[in-house]
Amino acid sequence: MSGQEPPAAGPAGGPTGGAPGAAPGSGGTAPGEAIPDEAARDGSAEESEERDQPQTAWSARRDLVDHSPRTMKVGTHSRFGGGYTEGDQHGVSGGRVTGDVVMGTKTVHHWSFPGLSTAASASGEIPRGTLERLAASFVTAGDTFDDLVDRLRRDRVLVLSGARFTGRRTAALMLLHRLGATPVLALDRDTTPGSLADRFTARDDPPGPGTGTDTGTTPGGGRARGYVLCDLATRRGNALRETHLLGAADRLAEQDAYAVITVGPTAVLEDDVSAADWRPPAAEDVLAAHLRTRSPEETVERLLGLPEVKEFLDHGHQLREVAAFAQLLGRYAAGEVTEQAVADFSLVSLENQVQEWFEEDESVVHLRDKAFLIALAAFDDGPYALTAELSDLLYGLLQQTENRATVPVIPVFGTHIGKRLQLARAERHEAEEHTEWGPVTQTKAAFHDERASLVLLREVWTGHPSARPALVAWLRHLADDGRPLVRTRAASTVAVLARTDLPSAMALVIEPWATSNLFRHRLVAVNSLTLAHHIGTPNIPRILDDWSTAEDRRLRWVAVRAYALIGPERPAQALAALRDATRALYRHFGDPDDFDVEMARELAEAMELLLLSPADTEVLTDLLSRLDDERAVRDLSLGGFVNACRRTEGDDRRYGTPLVLSWYARALAHDDRTAAQGIARLWREALGDPHYTGSALEVLRDWVLIASRSTTAEWALAALLPTLVATPTEHQRLTHLLRTMPGEDGNPPPEVTTRLLSTLPPRFPPR
Repeated sequence: MSGQEPPAAGPAGGPTGGAPGAAPGSGGTAPGEAIPDEAARDGSAEESEERDQPQTAWSARRDLVDHSPRTMKVGTHSRFGGGYTEGDQHGVSGGRVTGDVVMGTKTVHHWSFPGLSTAASASGEIPRGTLERLAASFVTAGDTFDDLVDRLRRDRVLVLSGARFTGRRTAALMLLHRLGATPVLALDRDTTPGSLADRFTARDDPPGPGTGTDTGTTPGGGRARGYVLCDLATRRGNALRETHLLGAADRLAEQDAYAVITVGPTAVLEDDVSAADWRPPAAEDVLAAHLRTRSPEETVERLLGLPEVKEFLDHGHQLREVAAFAQLLGRYAAGEVTEQAVADFSLVSLENQVQEWFEEDESVVHLRDKAFLIALAAFDDGPYALTAELSDLLYGLLQQTENRATVPVIPVFGTHIGKRLQLARAERHEAEEHTEWGPVTQTKAAFHDERASLVLLREVWTGHPSARPALVAWLRHLADDGRPLVRTRAASTVAVLARTDLPSAMALVIEPWATSNLFRHRLVAVNSLTLAHHIGTPNIPRILDDWSTAEDRRLRWVAVRAYALIGPERPAQALAALRDATRALYRHFGDPDDFDVEMARELAEAMELLLLSPADTEVLTDLLSRLDDERAVRDLSLGGFVNACRRTEGDDRRYGTPLVLSWYARALAHDDRTAAQGIARLWREALGDPHYTGSALEVLRDWVLIASRSTTAEWALAALLPTLVATPTEHQRLTHLLRTMPGEDGNPPPEVTTRLLSTLPPRFPPR
């Protein structure tokens, strides 16, 4: 639970506790219900339930808003939930990438990337045509390439360090091409550092005629030879040493040859070995260069201006994908493919990358790296340390899936953050993270392409079902975590799985949570269903409609909480469902042993959220039209209204302006008489109802204290108070409040009470 929450108004107006006879924290159990055997990891089921407390709907929704992934983030057009901070509706709102294009049926196109392998497959000569084709579209970033050429000319051998798919192999070939080294021989990647010099031996056949500059010409007029070794394999105990490079340079000098060796950023190099960093050029520059080899300049400019091209470039694709995209654009310009194929290419490339990650054997992508990729999909743009911590938990569960007899082994050290993020095509950055104690700055990790998390989770869930047992066990661990961020991301992950395969997600994850005796589990089920509905999962309202009338009160609890979150987009249906649930609850109102006080509180909190949502006007109108209905409906309306009046902007109870008071002020400013008169009438009804008078006066005292610190709040309250006086009783009640209420900490009444008292009629006229 985040922070201290004010008590909610129950059916009798005051703060409410658990249902009579209920187990501590459980809220009671309907007759005949079976209680699942749920235990916390660090104690028994009974101890876990004693520690488990229901979080108010307001604070739970705040955690959902704060910690949902960026693909499900808040915005100005929220579909459900909301406050009024700075004019924005704060609820769970639309991400741009959660539509059918990402979460629906997987695209079936597959694109190849010819000539863009990251390493030479075996020893052999690189065809001259390949070198010429690469040179025609090769671009560099700044002047660094010229410096690398000079360094290679001087040292004969150059170690080029860069991440996979950044064009490091192409750069190696172009360095040799710039020196005029021909032919260029590709060495087998199985070459070891110790055998490096032995690979540079003169061949019997004379080199062919050169095509480069004169800088590669031998004294006798011949041509210098070139060697390229991609992805030199190094490891601890077999590092690349300076002696290896010196021996190689001697051999190369003997035959007037040059060599470029490419390595990854985590290659094991001796301290004396200085690798040159390869920094790839901008994707837009590479795309333009490739297009110019295929089309005239005016066509290139037209293609670069296409919206689909701009979107492709925004997603941070690898250079091999950029080159393949240029080929597709050339075919599009020639009328061979459709505009839809151009639009689909970015997503298809991402899908192919995700498939590649999980289809590669462990020599390329280790199981621990795959676990990290899944964790990053769940915690995208979250704290890196948290993601890494929980990815190791998943790694242990995956090891057990592969071999239950194996004790999970998790290396404590040795995994470099840079290596992990490069593999994941992700980046780290410093940003603020919401916590119970306010925002704190943390190091976060996020995919370059925000669609990656959705595509990756879909691929794992549907493409690799054998991973489901470990993934489900992992999600259940996350739901038990004490950190709101972790529980929220468990819910958002399950929402994506439900969008992909609703029946399996319901049976394996959501329903067990929804029928748990622990509030935290049920809350994760609520958030899962809410976010699943938000990203377009069908049938969620139907599930909630069924659960709202279920025999199992835990399902009813989940339905009520979820109605509060998705209700603003379908307020009429949500309000009808809440009224039906309240009527069913009040059948036992006269029997304290059967009446569920906790559920009554949940219903009032659900109404509170609906009142403070984008559907506020429609909800207010509905409440006003039913104030004369039976006791159950009236309690639902007044309880929800009093709860809503407690809420302040920014959840700052001392200095934040009450949200309902701000709503009233806006209604006056915009001449919205319906809203202004409706708020005033609900206040009069709450103050005059014996069940709610005490709670309403308590809230009004808080408003007066806030008005003593805020001129804006004082003006709004000064406009509201006269409208609450229509009878002598109402006049007496408010004047007594303002004349007798104490100040904060037992101090005398604040001066604002005198000013507010002057706004009331000095002498109430007779009826």
